[in-house]
Amino acid sequence: MQAKEIKHKLKLLIEQASAIDPQLSKRLDEINRWVKYIRPGSLTAKPFVLAFLLEVITDSTIWLIIQSLPSEAARQAKFNQMTPNERYWYSYLFPKWINSTDAKFYIWKKKMMAGEFNQFDGDIIKSIAQDIVRREGNIWQRYIADLSMATDLIVSNHQQKPLCIQVTSVSEEFHEQKYEKWQNALQLWQIERGLFLSYNPGESDFINQLVNVALYNSDHLDQGNYLNFS
Repeated sequence: MQAKEIKHKLKLLIEQASAIDPQLSKRLDEINRWVKYIRPGSLTAKPFVLAFLLEVITDSTIWLIIQSLPSEAARQAKFNQMTPNERYWYSYLFPKWINSTDAKFYIWKKKMMAGEFNQFDGDIIKSIAQDIVRREGNIWQRYIADLSMATDLIVSNHQQKPLCIQVTSVSEEFHEQKYEKWQNALQLWQIERGLFLSYNPGESDFINQLVNVALYNSDHLDQGNYLNFS
């Protein structure tokens, strides 16, 4: 989808959502105002902004389809067709984002537009995600989850229990501080369990170790636990 099409689709979704989910319409209008005066050529030169807009359009379209279904039973049937991570996103986290105050949203979209957004651990996260999929686990990634909810990946395994994970290479000096900030973010969004994965790129086979920990804890970590693994 080209930048011009994205802006047009955003406007259509705002109108559609106004009759189905006014809170979503407000969110989308906020995003529309953010990109309204950016020329399509300039928008195309901002790949993270485009990727975020495409995610929001996809999620909003699916959410409106679900909300338009005639009964709660029909909506539940739709959720049941999804993977565990999709179901967790569309039935819980995405609507929570729609209806909650997101204090970080203004900050990170401003940085994203200014080209100041970098995924420092992006290659590591990509390797973890690929290995999880190779082992027949399930992963989910969203910019909203990453930047507002301190979640790089949502992972599920045999028990089909989604687990929010943040991956970091923070030094010992800042480790505890970042862990506490992460835990506070998850609790703010009422995410009931999570895994804070720290890695040392100097160690051999650290990707395999991180994947083992992620898959195991997806199945076994109890509610109310925010595990700090390093």
